[in-house]
Amino acid sequence: MAVYAFIFPGQGSQSVGMGAELAAAFPSARAVFEEVDDALGEKLSQTIFEGPMEALTSTENAQPALMAVSMAVLRVLEEQGGLDLAGKVTLLAGHSLGEYAALAAGRAFGVADAARLLRTRGLAMQKAVPAGEGGMAALIGATLAQTQEICEKAGQGGVLEIANDNGGGQIVISGTMAAIDNAITLAKEMKIKRAVKLPVSAPFHCSLMRPAEDVMAEALAKADIAAPIIPVIANVTADKVSDPDAIRQALTKQVTGRVRWRESVEAMTGMGVDTFIEIGAGKVLSGLVRRIDPEVSTSSVGSPAEIETLLKSF
Repeated sequence: MAVYAFIFPGQGSQSVGMGAELAAAFPSARAVFEEVDDALGEKLSQTIFEGPMEALTSTENAQPALMAVSMAVLRVLEEQGGLDLAGKVTLLAGHSLGEYAALAAGRAFGVADAARLLRTRGLAMQKAVPAGEGGMAALIGATLAQTQEICEKAGQGGVLEIANDNGGGQIVISGTMAAIDNAITLAKEMKIKRAVKLPVSAPFHCSLMRPAEDVMAEALAKADIAAPIIPVIANVTADKVSDPDAIRQALTKQVTGRVRWRESVEAMTGMGVDTFIEIGAGKVLSGLVRRIDPEVSTSSVGSPAEIETLLKSF
């Protein structure tokens, strides 16, 4: 019998029109988007369904938008599909902002609170570093040790840190723009397969985000957080987190800390998970999981047809 983990995507998975088919087909999905709109005091759903892409990709919009789509999918699975989440799913995890969706799925907090926290998080991350002063780059085919060496050499006089260990030879670095440029040059000299700047508006998951971490510490201290009904794997520890204060601490540290996605997937397979279901927009995490462990089963669920297929498999 399969052992399931539900995983929730992060920034970069967004696309204009995501969730629109769901909202048109299911009242429970529409209710999620309306709840997010009400929580934020604006029609974020219109930006999600109609664009423009530039507005959707803006960090303060992309973060609550991706969570909304994930929760709309989950709500349909539970309300229309009769899914008993706690009875079927062993672990929950999300990539960066996806951890908020995982916690909302596990009832640690509600959709409205998740939307407000993610709007605060997105705005704080955007304001932490002046535009153009920081950036991120993906190193393809680099080991963790090679990446650490690049960060140490290229980051002298600036900030350069490992932001995401995504697995499958994909590591993302984050820091000051000069250090990022140095790193790309050095990676080519070291014959790293590929080093490319990412189209992001800020250097996420590094110490330059300290002002945003302080903002989130304050916001999370005020948030009403319960123990989730299913254990959630935290990005910063790659381990289970369930105590509300530990959740606050993990989400606060996540702003500047490394997203340990490879380690998280390895931890989940070590706990017996053999089937990963990506809930929400895109298929990015499914691809990463397959590269980390080709033996496991993966699928992505974001449309009415994909929901129907998943429910038949349970």
